[in-house]
Amino acid sequence: MTEHNWERINKVLLYIDDHLDDDLSLDTLANVGCYSPFHLHRLFKGVTGETLNNYITRKRIEKIAFSLMHRKQLTIAELSTSFGFSSNASLTRTFTKFYGVSPSQFRKLLPEAYSKIGKVDSKNGQNEPVFHQYICSINNCIKHMEMNAKTQIKELPAITYGFVTAIGVDALDHAFDKIVKWSRKQGLTEQPNFKLLRVFHDSFKVTDPDKVRMSIATPVEDGMSISGDIGRSTTQKGKYIVARFEIEPKDFGLSWEAAFVWMNEKGYQKAPGDPYEILYNNYNDHPEKKCIVDFCIPVQ
Repeated sequence: MTEHNWERINKVLLYIDDHLDDDLSLDTLANVGCYSPFHLHRLFKGVTGETLNNYITRKRIEKIAFSLMHRKQLTIAELSTSFGFSSNASLTRTFTKFYGVSPSQFRKLLPEAYSKIGKVDSKNGQNEPVFHQYICSINNCIKHMEMNAKTQIKELPAITYGFVTAIGVDALDHAFDKIVKWSRKQGLTEQPNFKLLRVFHDSFKVTDPDKVRMSIATPVEDGMSISGDIGRSTTQKGKYIVARFEIEPKDFGLSWEAAFVWMNEKGYQKAPGDPYEILYNNYNDHPEKKCIVDFCIPVQ
C-alpha cells in the first residue's frame, strides 16, 4: 500500500478509536479518509484483514468486554446503549458470538480469577468458551512487581508522537525497524533523550494477538512535519501508574500482567485512554541484554 493510502487509513483507524459510541457508517468514514465508500471498503480489508463492519463490531464488543472488567459501576444496559446496540438482547447475542458467554457471565467469571478469555471454540458441534490461566498467579505477579519494578502514580503530560501502525504481533519487527529508520533520517536518534514508544490500542486480554493494533512510535515536536505512512497522534494527559522495569524482552508479557494486577490490588480503576511503553535503550547495548522501560497505565 502506498504512503498516501497509509496516511488516510491511519486517520480512519484513529477516528474509529475516538468514536466507537457514535455513528460509524461507511459514508462517514469514507469522508474521514477522503475515499469513495467502495475504495475505503476494499483498502480497509486489505490492511486489517477484516471488513469495516466486522472491525467496528469487534472493537465495540472488545471495548464492552474491557469495561465489564474494569468499570464495574457501568450496567450492561448502559453499555448496550452507549455502543449503539438496539437492546440488551442484541448486545448479548453479538457478545456471545465473540466470547462464548453472555456479558453478565463474562463479568462474573473473568476479573476476579484474572483469567484470560479465549474466543469461541467448537467441540462436538457445540460452541464453548475457552479460558486460559494468566501467565502468573496474583501472588506471583505482586512478587514480580516488588522484585523488578519501581512503581509510582504520576501526572504525565500528553506526548505527541510519530508512529507506524502494527496490526498483530508478527508486524512488530517491521514496524520497529521502520520507525527507527525514519527517526534516523529525521536526526532524532542523535538526540540524547531519544526513546521509542509502543502504544496499545487493543488489549491482549480481549483481542486475538494477530488483531491487536499497536502504534510503534517516537516522540516528536508539535510543529514537526509528518506525512505519508508515518502517522501523528498524542497520548492522553493525566494520572498514570508508571512502573519502571529493567527486564529481558521475554518478560514483557509477565510484566504487563503484573502491572494490571498491581492496579487492581491497589484499588485503582483503568481510565479511558491507551496504555503505553516508553523504551529508553537498545537491549543489545545493555550488559545483561535488558530493556529499561516504563509501563504506563492511565487510571482514575
